[in-house]
Amino acid sequence: MASTSTPLTLPVLPLDGEVVLPGMVVPLDLSDSEVRAAVEAAQAAARTTPGKPRVLLVPRIDGTYANTGVLGTVEQVGRLADGDPGALIRGRSRVRIGAGTTGPGAALWVEGTRVDETVPEPLPGHLAELVKEYKALATAWLRKRGAWQVVDRVQAIDDVSALADNSGYSPFLTTDQKVELLETADPVARLKLATQQLRDHLAEQDVAESIAKDVQEGVDKQQREFLLRRQLEAVRKELRELNGEQEGKESDDYRTRVEAADLPEKVREAALKEVDKLERSSDQSPEGSWIRTWLDTVLEMPWNERTEDAYDIRGAKAVLDAEHSGLEDVKERITEYLAVRKRRDDRGLGVVGGRRGGAVLALVGPPGVGKTSLGESVAHAMGRKFVRVALGGVRDEAEIRGHRRTYVGALPGRVVRAIKEAGSMNPVVLLDEIDKVGSDFRGDPAAALLEVLDPAQNHTFRDHYLEVELDLSDVVFLATANVLEAIPEALADRMEIVRLDGYTEDEKVVIARDHLLPRQLERAGLDKDEVTIDESALRKLAGEYTREAGVRTLERSVARLLRKVAAQHELGERKLPFAVRDEDLRDLIGRPHHVPESAQDPAERRTSVPGVATGLAVTGAGGDVLFVEASLADPETGAAGLTLTGQLGDVMKESAQIALSFLRSRGAELELPVADLKDRGVHIHFPAGAVPKDGPSAGITMTTALASLLSGRLVRTDVAMTGEVSLTGRVLPIGGVKQKLLAAHRAGVTTVIIPKRNEPDLDDVPAEVLDKLDVHAVTDVRQVLELALAPATAGAAPEVPVAA
Repeated sequence: MASTSTPLTLPVLPLDGEVVLPGMVVPLDLSDSEVRAAVEAAQAAARTTPGKPRVLLVPRIDGTYANTGVLGTVEQVGRLADGDPGALIRGRSRVRIGAGTTGPGAALWVEGTRVDETVPEPLPGHLAELVKEYKALATAWLRKRGAWQVVDRVQAIDDVSALADNSGYSPFLTTDQKVELLETADPVARLKLATQQLRDHLAEQDVAESIAKDVQEGVDKQQREFLLRRQLEAVRKELRELNGEQEGKESDDYRTRVEAADLPEKVREAALKEVDKLERSSDQSPEGSWIRTWLDTVLEMPWNERTEDAYDIRGAKAVLDAEHSGLEDVKERITEYLAVRKRRDDRGLGVVGGRRGGAVLALVGPPGVGKTSLGESVAHAMGRKFVRVALGGVRDEAEIRGHRRTYVGALPGRVVRAIKEAGSMNPVVLLDEIDKVGSDFRGDPAAALLEVLDPAQNHTFRDHYLEVELDLSDVVFLATANVLEAIPEALADRMEIVRLDGYTEDEKVVIARDHLLPRQLERAGLDKDEVTIDESALRKLAGEYTREAGVRTLERSVARLLRKVAAQHELGERKLPFAVRDEDLRDLIGRPHHVPESAQDPAERRTSVPGVATGLAVTGAGGDVLFVEASLADPETGAAGLTLTGQLGDVMKESAQIALSFLRSRGAELELPVADLKDRGVHIHFPAGAVPKDGPSAGITMTTALASLLSGRLVRTDVAMTGEVSLTGRVLPIGGVKQKLLAAHRAGVTTVIIPKRNEPDLDDVPAEVLDKLDVHAVTDVRQVLELALAPATAGAAPEVPVAA
């Protein structure tokens, strides 16, 4: 309809979450400042114009005003039923809201245009049918509610616009639906909309009544079944007494237990079927024992038991910080998980698509960094039960999925047993040593774990023994592994990988002071006041007596130290209390085992002769320092070619070939005597020959060792390097930068060379380690040689080691 009437200037009275349509009379509370301001502004304007004070009633949904409002007149100002000041306002007609303007009082004033809502008379045939249909639907709905006195009033309304607006009284309409009615200017379209809304509601009511009827019939059936079963029990009892049988047959006991247990509906149905089988089977049948064992397992499962998560995020973070130093990545991940769980719970999203919000994390790192103990801390922080499942050496797929019930001694899988042991459906399950799972003719347990650790599938996990669906979607799975490559790719893809790359020396000192020392004092039977260990002594223990990514050897060293002090006290050789200082360590537990290369006598260092370079590597025990030695054979032996020793893999052998080829082709540019490489045999050796080694990251180390050998220039003692080399001399990126830099820091190296493209990985390295290392990011082998090789001594001839 067109809006052609004279513009109006009205104060706005906002209605939060409410909608008033023309024809409605509503009481409003004047204690609301906006309502009072609008009414007072209308009263002030009414003093200069004839008629009652007028306001513009506008719905405000989530802070947004509707485009259309209702012109309302203030009929009366007084007191509401509860005694608060109020105003009675009658809705008159729709007003299309225009621009804002000014007016008296503190209210917001706007300009508006009255909407023309007239309908031509007489009504066309289709419109008369629409009016008749709406009145019939409204009458049917009102009669269901028993509102007989309102039926006549609705039947008496002949105006199409008023009839459509009358539906605004319907309590089943949402605010959005009422706003839609308000903003529909055309009375015919509005009546069609109101008719559709009423028709939809009546259809929903019919469905609800049908459901209620079905539920009532089901309840009546259950009550009837309950009474019949009680009668059946009474009959059986009488029969047992007549036959002189023992009270309480086993099958009856199982039926009672199943009916009394809190089981999911499908599990209850499966259990009752098994009880029926048990009742039909004879006492001599072997099937009876299988059924009884299965029923016992099902009844012991905590099907509907769940612990409440502790949603104190700060408290959970404090628990993790108190029980573990460092490991910030995994702490942040657990804190994020708890925060998301809290928000899902606050918004009623605990179960979405049948799945709950569990988590599957894989903690990958060297031994001794706290992966296993972290699982218990996570459970403590979340307020959940904790269960550990050791997977090291497991080779039978049935250990995960369970055995079929027909086998003698059949058991459910370890996952089901862990849930039963925890006593809740949402524990923290630690899958320890998942990379040590094997496979043989009995199947592949890692493949059986695919469904367990898949968040999209594990809400319907089916164990071979139970043969009913088990919801694992609320379980927090924490898998631990030393080597990520040992985990099958499909299984690793289902887990979120969190790397624990080892501790810095400062972190080890904090861990030893706050965790290891108190625990070992208790185990040694000593009080904390009787023996103290200075921080300098702990630092020396961590730096020179142990060299590891974790803290297991450090804890053993602390335990050995305390045992020594306790034994000396019992022998009367030492008095307590005693403070252990760094100079006391040698007398108590012997000499240091890991002296940094830079701290040794220059003549005893490995790099004191040309042809030896220091590299960095990653092993299953974390990062480590790797030395590369090169020598040239005597030309008289005629043994040309390349010899490699030290248990090297194919990739590392190819890296040595590439390093040798690069120096043969580009050696002249580097002013190296490349003729020696063509006529004499080259031997490259990696010490610790019993340890297998592989990977491309020793490429620049081998190139540097060969360049040092040919030039006679020593490789700097304080320099270690890692990077793959190409045939053109480019330095290519490698993995494990954080672990390698931690190893360099532990070994006393001060300068590290890494590929330029690995520079972003430095963000993962602790700041205290980077502060003590001079890291050079390079792109070409020439830059490596400039940094790593010491300056040549003037006038000195190169001393080239000769292989025997």
